[in-house]
Formats: sequence, structure tokens, C-alpha cells
Amino acid sequence: MTTGLASFTVKDLAGVFAARQLGRELAAGLALDRQDQVRVATALSEISRSTVTAGLDAVIVFGADQSDLVLTVTVSGKPPTEGVEAAARLMDKVGVSGSVITMLKRRPITFAPDLDAISRQLATMLPQTTMDELRRNNQDLISALDDLKEQKEQLLLLNAELQETNRGVMALYQELSEELEQTNRGVVALYAELDEKSEQLRLAAESKDRFWANISHELRTPLNSILGLTRILADPPDPARPDADRLGSEQLYQVELIRNSTSTLLALVNDLLDVAKAESGRLSIDPAHVNLPALLSTLRGLTRPMTDGKPVSLVVDASTAPATILTDELALTAILRNLLSNGIKYTDSGEVKLAVRETGGRLEVSVSDSGTGIPPRLQERVFEEFYQVPGARRGGTGLGLPYARRLAQLIGGELTLTSKPGIGTTVLLSLPHGMPALGTVVIADDDASFRRVLRAMLAGLADRVAEASDGGQALAAVADSGADLVLTDLRMPGMEGYALLGQLPSEIPAIVITGLDNPPPAPAAAQLRKDELTRERLAFTIRAIMEDS
Repeated sequence: MTTGLASFTVKDLAGVFAARQLGRELAAGLALDRQDQVRVATALSEISRSTVTAGLDAVIVFGADQSDLVLTVTVSGKPPTEGVEAAARLMDKVGVSGSVITMLKRRPITFAPDLDAISRQLATMLPQTTMDELRRNNQDLISALDDLKEQKEQLLLLNAELQETNRGVMALYQELSEELEQTNRGVVALYAELDEKSEQLRLAAESKDRFWANISHELRTPLNSILGLTRILADPPDPARPDADRLGSEQLYQVELIRNSTSTLLALVNDLLDVAKAESGRLSIDPAHVNLPALLSTLRGLTRPMTDGKPVSLVVDASTAPATILTDELALTAILRNLLSNGIKYTDSGEVKLAVRETGGRLEVSVSDSGTGIPPRLQERVFEEFYQVPGARRGGTGLGLPYARRLAQLIGGELTLTSKPGIGTTVLLSLPHGMPALGTVVIADDDASFRRVLRAMLAGLADRVAEASDGGQALAAVADSGADLVLTDLRMPGMEGYALLGQLPSEIPAIVITGLDNPPPAPAAAQLRKDELTRERLAFTIRAIMEDS
């Protein structure tokens, strides 16, 4: 609800000045700031001036409501557009209804004005002379100039502070630049040193490979000869040669010692060579569908003689084993033989048991024993090369478990160990089992016949296969229908395989299948050679890359 505080009729220029003064006074009484006071006064002045210029009269009602200063101007004709537009730029809200102009200016709601006092004050001001209004305007101008002077002084002070800050920033920048330049020189020197060390490591690795290649022949050949000779000496004499000399019991004992020592040394050499192969990446995997129950039965037969003369029972439980598993048979056999022989070696009495179970798309093979056990702080160290638990040495080289873990990683598995001293140890081999669900596979190869070969290999593995003769077509197929996997050659007309791999979305895995003998490594992609490709090898690689993605 609006409360009227005063009313005034503007008929001439003197009335324009009076209206301006009254508007200014009302704004001051309602606690508007100085700039808003000037805006209200100017808005009333513009409305009044344009009305008088048009030869019309204007009746102004000065009022206020709970939140706004309210000015109502009733014109004796059509409200002048020029004055209304000027007022609209100065007031918070200006409305025109017929010949009535309503103008609002927001006032501080926390201030409770004395409206009666304001009304009395406005009454005493109606009307005043032109000279009084001019004097008031001059006072407003002087106040505005004082404000500008104060603001100028503040700007000068801020400018001085900013210049001081800039000098400090420049000094800090110079200091940081010098430190950065010095650090860069150190980094360059470090990179040069790293390059030199890398070259030294590469040469050392090449020397080590050559050493193992030579020593595998130089050591194995005489050791095998010694073993052969000890067998000849220890074997019974040929019945066809009754005159042949027969070794005495002491001589046979010494020959047996030679044979055992030679076998131990040969086992050490074989372990060292196996580890060297694993480290140099020369171990290759040949995936196939392995008959797991048959493999476990063979393992039982190979390791049972190790329990002779010991109160240790060997249990190989294949009752829950799947019929087949896609893996490398030689690697799996080597891992499990190592785990069983370790269990038997460190168990003086009790049981060594191998068990199999399927869980969550993986196959878990556990080998448990009731042997000496391993302290918790040493359980991870047994996977270090040449490490053996203090006080529990039973022969061997300390290379079996490290080699078994490397083989497990090579076939996509994990090898972990839990143990309690005096109770026993359980080693768990977790392997991928089964195949992930594949929706769409895109094949990119310019050889149409090889694309047909790949399509046949993917039968039963993928729901849909899309073919492309170069990288551009493959990208179009991926964009059109999506893809779960991309198989690509490297050398193709148009867009080559490397360019395709660089433009594939990062979430789509890829496998490079190439005929090159030594292809450069492809980033974020597995590699297979066409001349070595089999359905099993392809499925094994797909499973590995899909598990990693």
C-alpha cells in the first residue's frame, strides 16, 4: 500500500526545479544514498521538463510503500516519450498507463522512516524560487566534485601500491627464472647420464644374453656326459662280458655321489637358464586346449616318487577340474610341478594336496602342505631370486618360485602364497578361464582371404564381425555400429594400422596381426604374427586383452 506524502503541480520551468528539489528531499528522507537521490531528482526533472516543453501540465504525487519510493505523475495529455525513456534509465521501474506515469526506486528496507516528518518537510518546501534550486544544484555539484577528488586520491594510492607489488613480482620472477634455468641444466645433465646408463644396460643385457646362450651349451654338454658315464659305471655288467670288472660297494657309493652332485648341478644350470630366458623375454607361449585331468594325473605320477621314504601322502584332487583349459601346457606343468616338489621338499610328515576349483570366471589351483611354514615377513621374499628362508634350507637354488611366478604372469595368471609357521603353506595359482562375451569385432586387413580366415576363427567368439580393407573403413565401421575389439594389420593401402590405432577411441582394445618379422611395437595393442596364428592363440590373446581393458 502506497502512502502519499505530498502533491505538486508542474506548469512551468520554475515548477520543474521545484519538482526536482522535492524528489531529492523525499529520497534523502527515505535513506537512499546520494547517487540514488540524484537519480530520483533527475528522473522527476526530465519528466517535468519534457511535459512543460510539450505545453502540458503534470501533477506529481510523492509517496512511499513498504519497499519503494513511489512517484506518480499524471499528465494533462499524452506522456512525453523522451522524458519517460530518460526516467527509465534512472529508476528501478517505470510504468505508463494512459496519462499516468508510475516510477519506483528501491529503498533500504532495514530503515524505518518517519513518514509524517517527511510529509511535513515536503510541505515546507513547496514551492521555492529558481535561485534556491540553482543553489541546491550547485551544492550537489560541489559534493560530487569532492567525491571525485577523494576517489582520485585513492586511485593514486592504489597505483603506488601496485607499482611496488609489480617490482616485487619482477624480482621474484627473475629469481625463479634463474632457479628454473639452473634446474633445467641439471635435468638435461641427468637425462644425458640416464641415456648413457641405458646404453650401458642395453649392452650389458646383450652380453648377458650371449653369455647364457654360450653357457647353456658349454655347461650342459659336460654335465650330461658325466651323468651318462656315471650311469654306465653304476649299471650291472653286461652278461655277454663276464670278464668285465665290477665296481665294489664303496666305488658304487662314490659313483652315486658323483651322479647326485652332477644332477643337482645340472638342475641349478637349468633353473638359471630358465630364469634368464624369462628375464630376456625369450619364453614363448603356445596356447592350446589342455586336458586338465590328464595333466594332473601325469603330475601325480611325476612327483609321487619324491615322497618315497617319507611319511608324506600326495593327494592330487582332479574331481572338480574342468575337462579342458585354454593355456600353455608346458608352462602350466612347470608351475604345478614346482609347487608340488616344493611342498614335498618342505614337508617332513603329513600331506601335500593339490585341489582345483572354478570361481568367478577363473580357475584356481591350490597346493597346500603341512610343512615347516614361512614367517609372515618373509612370505613375499620367497619370490625373490636365490632367496631361501633361513633355517629351512632343503637344497635347491631358490629360483623355483620366482620362475613359477614369471610363468604364471606369462599365461595371464597370478601366483600368491599364504603360510603359518609350523602349520604349513598354501600356494594359489589363479588362471583366466572361459571367454569374455564379445559383441562386434572389426577386422581391418587388405587381404580378403585372410579376413575370411579371421572370420572363421572368430566363430563362436564374437556375435558380429565387420570387415574393412583399410584403417579408414575400420574407423567408419566403429563409428557406425561400435566395436568391442579391433583386429588390424599394419601395412594397408590408405590408412595404415598405426594411424588406425592412433585414432581409435581409447576404450576399444586392439590386436595387431601382421606378417612382418619384426614389427615396431604398437602402442596399447597386443601383437600376433600371421604365420603363427591359431584359433587357440587368438582366443588366448583376446581373453588377455579383454581382461586388461
